[in-house]
Amino acid sequence: MRWFLLVLVSLAVLTVGLFGWKGQKSANRPVEVFQDMDHQWKVKPQTASDFFADGQSGRRPVANTIAMGQRVPSALSPADGSDLPTSYYRSGRFGDFFGDGFPKQVKVDRTLLDRGKERFGIYCAVCHGLSGNGQGVVAPYWTGGVMPITANLVDDRVLALPDGQIFWTITNGKGLMGPYNGNVSVDDRWAIVAYLRVLQTSAKADPNDPAVKKLLEEAKSPSPKSAGGGQKS
Repeated sequence: MRWFLLVLVSLAVLTVGLFGWKGQKSANRPVEVFQDMDHQWKVKPQTASDFFADGQSGRRPVANTIAMGQRVPSALSPADGSDLPTSYYRSGRFGDFFGDGFPKQVKVDRTLLDRGKERFGIYCAVCHGLSGNGQGVVAPYWTGGVMPITANLVDDRVLALPDGQIFWTITNGKGLMGPYNGNVSVDDRWAIVAYLRVLQTSAKADPNDPAVKKLLEEAKSPSPKSAGGGQKS
């Protein structure tokens, strides 16, 4: 009799466990007898991590290493640029990699820099500031934590970006910044990149350096066109 009751209770518990309360919802976590690898000690992408010093779960490749079977191209290498004459010029990329340097279709000279300064003042300065420090005329409206601050284009983070990545960001946008491929031509985008490099260089310049002092004095002195006091009547 005792064994009969034990078997009966076991069958009742098994039946209720298999079929009882089926279809009902509960906020409690289910009892998992076999977890079937539902919970694993792993690092998920795009998540924070307290294990690493920088707080990021994703790790960068070891410096100066290249994965087997891959080759990192560069815009400064003729071997890389010759077989893709237009892709880097229009995208800033060689396949999955951002290129560094200016494509052969772009001639970096004073004319290009003047054009870049003009385009930067029209499309970029309103947010990033005329000096690129992120303090444009819209900066006061980002206060209060309502909107993220505008990127400082002359800090070390942006300075370390390859030229192709900056061009790609102007083309496709990033964060709250929309794409400018419909507003700014390809040539003008490269001109903005070139002028941004000038702003970054000037931001890091030492004002006590004799060469820098000379340039500042030349910038303050009147140009030959303005000397003489106006037009003749």
